Amino acid sequence: MTGVTRHGAFEHMARHRHSEGYVALVLAGGYIEAGDRGRVRVEAGHAVIHGAHESHQDRFDRAGASVLNLPLLGPGIDAAMGVVENPDAVARLAERDPHGAAALLRAMFEPSSTRLNDWPDLLAAALAEEPDRHLADWADSLGLAPESLSRGFRRAYGTSPKRYRLEQRALRAVRLLPGWQGSIASLAAETGFADQAHLTHAMVALTGSTPNRLRVKSVQETPGQPR
Repeated sequence: MTGVTRHGAFEHMARHRHSEGYVALVLAGGYIEAGDRGRVRVEAGHAVIHGAHESHQDRFDRAGASVLNLPLLGPGIDAAMGVVENPDAVARLAERDPHGAAALLRAMFEPSSTRLNDWPDLLAAALAEEPDRHLADWADSLGLAPESLSRGFRRAYGTSPKRYRLEQRALRAVRLLPGWQGSIASLAAETGFADQAHLTHAMVALTGSTPNRLRVKSVQETPGQPR
């Protein structure tokens, strides 16, 4: 995904997923993004990181936004977003050399912690870090009915808490898979799935490929591996 996209005032981009990782550099305007790394408010000069198979929704401000999308080069960046010192230089280089612009952006990237911290964001973090915690317990701790919890989370993140939790488990399995030495069944147990079939179903829904196919692909794409 490469190039500039322009978005109108108060535009809402529904939750969606990209198969390849990329970085979005905001050139003008701003918006709130709610994704698998949390919910952040971004403005001109901010760069938002999207890993492969991650999902997000965007709600744009009154001014809309102009966003430069570039490939995410090299090892993944842990930060959800960061600040880029000279976005105009990156944009000018991208007109003739997108990969060079991506490398320049990476060199300028400074992580920034501006995640929103409302209860849907705390719940999103808990669903990623404590996947076995019951949603009813969360609702009770916040003084909300389970239906209100579900509605509020869906408004903020564009999906239900249960779906978000399932996708977080599948994402974790995808990230662990390249270096996983055990069986797929043991990976399923490690990431909180009932069994291998459950993991396989979730991973196919997320990536379009089975765990075994993804494992073969990761080996083929690793430099220095025998072919």
